[in-house]
Amino acid sequence: MGFLLQELSFQHSNGKTALSQISLMANGGECIAVIGPSGSGKTTLLSILATALKPSLGTVEILGKNPWKLPKPSLKRLRSKIGLVHQAPPIPPRQRAITAILAGRLGQWPLWKSILSLIYPVDIRGPQACLERLDLADKLFDRCDCLSGGQLQRVGVARVMYQEPHLVLADEPVSAMDPVLSDLTIGALIEEAKRCNATLVASLHAVDIALRWFPRIIGIRDGQIIFDLPSSQVSEIILKELYASELGGLPKQASSTAF
Repeated sequence: MGFLLQELSFQHSNGKTALSQISLMANGGECIAVIGPSGSGKTTLLSILATALKPSLGTVEILGKNPWKLPKPSLKRLRSKIGLVHQAPPIPPRQRAITAILAGRLGQWPLWKSILSLIYPVDIRGPQACLERLDLADKLFDRCDCLSGGQLQRVGVARVMYQEPHLVLADEPVSAMDPVLSDLTIGALIEEAKRCNATLVASLHAVDIALRWFPRIIGIRDGQIIFDLPSSQVSEIILKELYASELGGLPKQASSTAF
């Protein structure tokens, strides 16, 4: 059970169209990379799937539900099944890594347990196991304002892994990591999605990461789907057409970034 979008469009308040007549379906367990030039609509698409934005036109079904027809308690339950990995995780700077990871289950726990987790960790082994898979176990009790950009991104990934959602949405999840850590992190995300039979949709700047890890690639430009293909069928010609407006060739991961 993934999602279904039919003839979906989104227009910003300034009148600019971000998405135009998008139709897209994904099943549970699918791992999909979304690529395209800057400003193509990738982040808007993920925001709609996260129920953070309501489409201007069209229909949305996420995990078998239309979010915009649900009462507030049901919408809250649906959102607790959606995990978000941000490029810059919205984590309070003074918060410790373990507390940030435990926050992944706040929407699933009863109120008393959620409040207690903010005062004292109600689980240590779970967050530690998630960080171990991301080569970050030694930072479990570190404050987040003492972490590098790449380390903070991995804490954000660990939080979603700990949440065990049914739909994982990742917006540039490895932009601050070097190639080795990027592969480690993407591999852990995909492994976790398969273990939970969750749908994973990742918006990626680096085309090489998308092709290396994801069996299904969706190319977006100017708010429209240009192609939706198995990675084995995404040729350099197709990619050059997608990124024709970009200077400097196809975007690939830098050989050295912050970690």
